[in-house]
This record gives sequence, C-alpha cells and structure tokens, in this order.
Amino acid sequence: METPLAAASTALLLMDYQPGILSGLKQPERLLQHAANAIEFVRARGGRIAYVRVAFTEADYASFPPYSLMGARVKAAGAALRDGSPQAQVHASVAPHAGDIVVRKTRVGAFSTTDLHRQLKAAGIETVVLAGVHTSGVTLSTVREAHDLDYRIVVLADACDDPDPQVHEVLVRKVFPKQATVASTEDFRKMLDI
Repeated sequence: METPLAAASTALLLMDYQPGILSGLKQPERLLQHAANAIEFVRARGGRIAYVRVAFTEADYASFPPYSLMGARVKAAGAALRDGSPQAQVHASVAPHAGDIVVRKTRVGAFSTTDLHRQLKAAGIETVVLAGVHTSGVTLSTVREAHDLDYRIVVLADACDDPDPQVHEVLVRKVFPKQATVASTEDFRKMLDI
C-alpha cells in the first residue's frame, strides 16, 4: 500500500477470537500474540478497536430452518458458540477495553447480522484491518462484505489463521489481494507510522 493509513480513520477488527474457536488451531498462542501486538499499536496511535464475536441464543438456534447446514454446525458446536458461555467470549488476552466497539453476530461475516457498519461510519472509519479466526470463514466473508461497503481493507496475514494451512495460504496469497492489502502485523505498524 503506497498511501499511509490515518490511525484516526482506521479500525482493527478482532473477529471470532474466542476460546471455543481458537482451540481448533495448532498454534493459537502465536496468533493471540500477533493480535495483541496489533491492538497495542493501534490503541497507541489513536485508532479504534472493534470486536466481533459469534454466539447464539436459544431464539437464534430456533430460527435456523431444518435444512440449514450452518444451523447443524452451530448446534453441534454446543457450548463453544452458546451466548453466555466462557467459550464464546472474547479471549482474555485480547479482551475489549471500555469504549471499544463490541458486536455479537449470528452468521459468518462481521457485518450482515450486526450494526458494525453503522458504528464504524459514525466513528469516521474508512479503513478496516482484519484479524480473524478462521481465514476461510469470518475473514473471507468480511473481506467480501467490507469491499462491498467501500472500506479500504488490510488483512493481517499473521493475525488470521485457519485449521487448514493450505487454505489460509491460498486465501492470503491469491484471493484477498484482489480486494485488500495483505500485510504482516509488523508491516501494518509501519503503514501507521508513515
């Protein structure tokens, strides 16, 4: 990305950083450290932090039609995705601070079942920086949604992960660059420092 990013109009989105989802990864500690580093330097430069977590209430479970593949997967996840469960909360090592944006979603992408877009626009956000678990789930869906909503998008490749490393690599190397800048957390820090 040639143009520097203005921290005041940038929001880091931490998506699905929940114990019940992180437990399916091979090295969640490394991912959490990259996310914590990104949070630290976005906060220090005056950017916004937004948290998107996926969790379901009894009413949400009941709303899935019987043929829904997503509904079947969500119900099979048990407590990992049940609203109120410790497994469905934001991981303690990257927990929100007062004033951060926090939304609960009931679908894959960050925008479709939340008021995240409204909150980001009200805060003057033009650039969204994505850190998500799983790359093939929330990150992919949110790249598409954010692109359609006219955000500038940065995907933090080392703050996203997927149970399938090959899928992660294909997405960050071949798919996401068509709609987003893909960077490491360190490269992103330099973008904010320009």
